[in-house]
Amino acid sequence: MAATEHPPPSRLRRWMLEGLSDMPGAQHVPHAQTEAPHQGRPWWRVMCLTGVDYFSTLGYQPGIAALAAGLLSPVATVVLVLVTLAGALPVYRRVAEESPHGQGSIAILERLLTFWKGKLFVLTLLGFAATDFLITITLSAADASTHLVENPHLADVLHGKQMLITLILVALLGAVFLKGFLEAIGVAFALVAVYLTLNAVVVVTGLWHVLSAEHVVTDWTTALTAQRGNVFVMVGVAVLVFPKLALGLSGFETGVAVMPHVQGDPGDTEDRPVGRIRDTRKLLTTAAVIMSVYLITTSFITTLLIPAKEFQPGGKANGRALAYLAHEYLGSTFGTVYDVSTIAILWFAGASAMAGLLNLMPRYLPRYGMAPHWARAVRPMVIVFTLIGFLVTWIFDANVDAQAGAYATGVLVLISSASIAVTIASRKARQRGWTIGFAVISAVFLYTTVLNVIERPDGVKIGACFIAGIILVSLLSRLARAFELRVTSVELDDMAQRFVRDVASRTIRFIANEPDSRDLAEYRDKIEQIRHDNDLPAPEDFVFVEVTVTDPSEFETSLTVRGEVLHGRYRVLTMESSSIPNALAALLLHARDTTGQIPHIYFEWTEGSPFHNFLRFILFGQGEVAPVTREVLREAEHDRSRRPHVHVG
Repeated sequence: MAATEHPPPSRLRRWMLEGLSDMPGAQHVPHAQTEAPHQGRPWWRVMCLTGVDYFSTLGYQPGIAALAAGLLSPVATVVLVLVTLAGALPVYRRVAEESPHGQGSIAILERLLTFWKGKLFVLTLLGFAATDFLITITLSAADASTHLVENPHLADVLHGKQMLITLILVALLGAVFLKGFLEAIGVAFALVAVYLTLNAVVVVTGLWHVLSAEHVVTDWTTALTAQRGNVFVMVGVAVLVFPKLALGLSGFETGVAVMPHVQGDPGDTEDRPVGRIRDTRKLLTTAAVIMSVYLITTSFITTLLIPAKEFQPGGKANGRALAYLAHEYLGSTFGTVYDVSTIAILWFAGASAMAGLLNLMPRYLPRYGMAPHWARAVRPMVIVFTLIGFLVTWIFDANVDAQAGAYATGVLVLISSASIAVTIASRKARQRGWTIGFAVISAVFLYTTVLNVIERPDGVKIGACFIAGIILVSLLSRLARAFELRVTSVELDDMAQRFVRDVASRTIRFIANEPDSRDLAEYRDKIEQIRHDNDLPAPEDFVFVEVTVTDPSEFETSLTVRGEVLHGRYRVLTMESSSIPNALAALLLHARDTTGQIPHIYFEWTEGSPFHNFLRFILFGQGEVAPVTREVLREAEHDRSRRPHVHVG
């Protein structure tokens, strides 16, 4: 399947294609840098890699909870924690088992759903995943700029410049990835350790002030009782406002995505990474428990110690409730240190999200034929995602509260899809108890997602824009790459190799045959028709080639060719592929390269409309086979003297 060599790419092109192998799980492109295989790390260190995303939500989650639930914020947060520990955690522990190489719930559903319905479903989920990760970048940058602008030492200088600062932070993030993103677990570990320690100091201080001033708790419970009446009403309202607090669930998909970094056991294999699965479950459980403790305590102290008006837009605690307490109760110096730590982890949470995007999109779209070749490289995609980040920041005016709905929608859709995926997987495994349990969890998350969409439609609108953009670009790319040779390898069995060697001593002549009854008359009449249409003498020797279409929605496939003799005289090569023209072109080029002879292949014209046949080729891998095979060969081999011959009668 060799093709004519092209001149070396320019320096800019080489630079743009460099860095692909910096990303774990990325695929190879020409001229990409090489890197030593990734060495695993202990699970507790890898936890910090996902923790920069998960734990960083403490920077804005208490403020969002206070805006959504008011005095009921601690009760609503308890509901969030229960859903986390009893719902999301079991789901993603199962996802880790079903998808131990970091593909996540999307890969499980891709495996369970086939053909075009599976591809379209995956593209839809990719749209919501893009919403989740991109809003993580822009929301985290916006919240980091909020902490910077609201710092007492910088408030006068930076007032009114939050949009500019947010854009600069997004640009700096893109610049880091343009230079090359290497192993970041050490940096993440340091950031998470410092951030959680500072938050522990704020929490302990806040709890001390709450307990030392007894009237604070009394005032809160009195006001809450007066406002909501009784415990049952409080719980009911807390359940209703839960969808607005869904940002507290944001770290699970990332937690599964970092699985390849987990060290596991020495005896782990790619097929059975038992230690990696076990340690990833420890990672997910530990992160969920730590986050749950912080969510409850921070919601409690911020609700009781911060005046309600300060949570509102323009208030000193809006988007930075814990920072407000750090400055208020621990002084300006500690508050500034806390701000720096928060800004750093929020900014690095964007790095985690960018890494997720760069791992996710190249894993699916190029393999589907739904992205150009450069989509496998890091730097071009970094530029695309950075520009989209600028657009999203401008649309939402760098406002944390305004982006929360879109972020929550992306998070909830991914968790809902994960719940559905593990429910289907449990049902296929005939695990009745788990099937029922995961079905209930799926219903809870679907209910939450629907409520979130109804109350905050901005999220689904943004998600729909990403979905529409991905599907449109994907289909256009698939059309543009329709005539690309996309067979990754060709392997002939012993009989097939014998057939090719035999005819190579004369002239290699193949007949493309659509298998029907495969009786004696079918092959005899086909040879007579080909000889008559092409005015070939009777002694000419032929080998039939038959392709069975498997999944036409697949873009890249490997080819296994089997030889057989039918009716004691007719040699037939059979193979399965997603596209008949691509399979035939790949076989012709392989025969040329292995024998040194230029093969010939003979077709009959296909009846019907050319446009209709082209659509059949795009969607179902067949249609007008002869001209498409010739076009695939022309794209793959630019030297006419080395190109296999296509004859149509």
